[in-house]
Amino acid sequence: MALRELSSLEKYLGLNKPNKFSTLGDNKLPVLQSNTGPPLVGLVTVACHLVKENKRPELLGASAEQRAVVHQWLEYRVTKLDGYAKEDVKTILKDLHLYLQDKVYMAGNQFTLADILMYYGIHPLVVELSVQEKEKYVNVTRWFDHIQHYPGVRHHLRPVAVLRNRVYTSGHH
Repeated sequence: MALRELSSLEKYLGLNKPNKFSTLGDNKLPVLQSNTGPPLVGLVTVACHLVKENKRPELLGASAEQRAVVHQWLEYRVTKLDGYAKEDVKTILKDLHLYLQDKVYMAGNQFTLADILMYYGIHPLVVELSVQEKEKYVNVTRWFDHIQHYPGVRHHLRPVAVLRNRVYTSGHH
């Protein structure tokens, strides 16, 4: 999964010559062999490196505070979302629903790497949601739909149908 995400991230960044990734261990941690130094290991490490290398530092946050928030969500992605158990799903969705209440993106009002990696990470979970659940966690659904339509992000994932707006009938049946 992580390798597909990294190659989608490369496409988003507009890389013509994709890197050669390998994986490490049972967890299939992505590894990027650098020309100059030791290999880079782990989704977050490699993703941050790609962003910096391609001169897109704004994707890591524009201010110190925003960078901290981006980092926090990247950590959340690999600690909570990767390998989540069935019983964690509701907690994850509830946390995100509350967090995204007054935000357009994970780091406030700017699109960042946190949105990309959280979107990739939560996709398998949102695919499984019922219509009722999508309505219950409407902030997550709204954010998710926004990111899946963000230019250049979705690459390897199929779109998920999301309810755009509810239609109320005015009493005529």
